[in-house]
Amino acid sequence: MARARAPRKTGSVAAPPPEPAKAKTKAGAKAVAAKAGKREKKAAAAPAAPQMIVRHMNRRDIGRVWDFLKISFREVNAETVEYQRPRSKHRFEEVFAEEGIDQLVFEVDGEIVAYAECSYEVLGSDNWINPRYFEKRDMRPLFIDELAVHPHMNGRGVGSFVLEQLHHLARVHGLNQLVLEVAENNERALSWYKKRTFKKLDAAIFMAAPVRIDDELLPPRALPPPREPVADDSGDDEK
Repeated sequence: MARARAPRKTGSVAAPPPEPAKAKTKAGAKAVAAKAGKREKKAAAAPAAPQMIVRHMNRRDIGRVWDFLKISFREVNAETVEYQRPRSKHRFEEVFAEEGIDQLVFEVDGEIVAYAECSYEVLGSDNWINPRYFEKRDMRPLFIDELAVHPHMNGRGVGSFVLEQLHHLARVHGLNQLVLEVAENNERALSWYKKRTFKKLDAAIFMAAPVRIDDELLPPRALPPPREPVADDSGDDEK
């Protein structure tokens, strides 16, 4: 009978001893901890980002906000038929005293970077709103009367923060729409609002047609030279 052969060795590698494995794990943990420490030190050394704060406007702010609005709307006003941003300082002071209007100031390091004014119903004699339009459509609007961002702050998220605050106010008061007015030629603002789900409600546009003007008085006219005297030969000489 043939003798059974012993099984061949497969050449498998023996597992590493436990101590070196533990040493490798400890070294990796130390490296991770060192990197985390560096990140924390770097974060602590970096200056804190400026904070945008929002608060209700008070009477002491009227002059500062008025000057801010003139700067913010300077370019728009120069190209807009209806000079409405802002209307007048006297009217601005009257708005502060009215009920049902929120005036919000947005600041960074004590400097005004944005302003928003909104109302919860149609107010005043100079409004541009037809309330029945919204009633028929079950729309409960928060009317945004003013929204201004400092020109130097464009593209830094200030406007988005203002709009987020206005959405929050609408939700708190049970309102389901934000409604505002934009000049038709303010293409930058129109594009910004359309990207944020705002839609045009109507097609009211200022239009103009040229008219040929006639002067009330006739223009100067050249004076003709004096006429030559004409001899009178109609009668006969006496005989």
